[in-house]
Amino acid sequence: MYKTPMARMHLPPLGPLRAFEAAARLLSFRLAGEELGVTQSAISHQISALEAFLKIKLFERLPRRVVLTDAGILYAPYARAAFERIASGTSLISRIGNTDDLIIEAYPTFVVRWLIPRLALLREARPDLNIRFGTSQLDWELNIDSADVGIIHTSRPDRPHLHYKHLAQATLVPVCAQSLAAKMGRDGVPRMLRRVTRLVLYTAPDDWRTWLDAAGLADWDRQPTVKFDSYLTAIEAAIDGHGVAIAPQFLVAGDLHSGRLVRPFELAVAQPGAWYLICREERREEPRIVWFEHWIAEQFATSG
Repeated sequence: MYKTPMARMHLPPLGPLRAFEAAARLLSFRLAGEELGVTQSAISHQISALEAFLKIKLFERLPRRVVLTDAGILYAPYARAAFERIASGTSLISRIGNTDDLIIEAYPTFVVRWLIPRLALLREARPDLNIRFGTSQLDWELNIDSADVGIIHTSRPDRPHLHYKHLAQATLVPVCAQSLAAKMGRDGVPRMLRRVTRLVLYTAPDDWRTWLDAAGLADWDRQPTVKFDSYLTAIEAAIDGHGVAIAPQFLVAGDLHSGRLVRPFELAVAQPGAWYLICREERREEPRIVWFEHWIAEQFATSG
């Protein structure tokens, strides 16, 4: 005969636990009732029931307010985490049940300049797979709960509950239009930067700083610049001849090959941080995520 696990026998009733989580987060029975669509009195009764179940007080009832007891302070993050996990799982199975898409979230520059040029290879490798792209400018804006996988650059691959697959350590190179390089003389001397505008990402300030340090031009970090929020716009400005941009080489490889951009200086430096594929830790073994992780890692390994 099947026996209920001991841990499950000690789970509190869900309704009182939900009332406690809301009241602990809001520190108000009234606000918790408004959030859950019940009366303040109902919240109070639910929490009393939970305290009776646990045989310990979770709140001190004071005039016009409530405060958590030591036990309540200890218990609240566990309750909150449990409901967040339930919400995440509910969102996941709802999405899986309504779409067969592989949802890829990445920076606009990565999608436009690296992934779309390989879209035919991706479709050829998995013609049965529907692909949906989403874009975010910054890695902390990327909502991995609404995507299957994300492609990000970071120096800290340590967000909790995420699986990180290292894809590449990028190389930073200055690039500009051929016409601008001709004006600088193409002599490979970084001091020629004095003659042109630097195109800078204010979302990645360490890129130029790292390159200038390596070139022995650290004091030039304060010279006038034009600033952008993405590699995509900075690269386009460089193609149009508005200045010298700096970018991961793999994002401008096609433009360098076609001649739309050139490298006015030979110096290349390692970009701080690295590029990763990420997904929720509990989803890392899903077949389509495993397949895409292998595919994109192989693309980076063979083509950069």
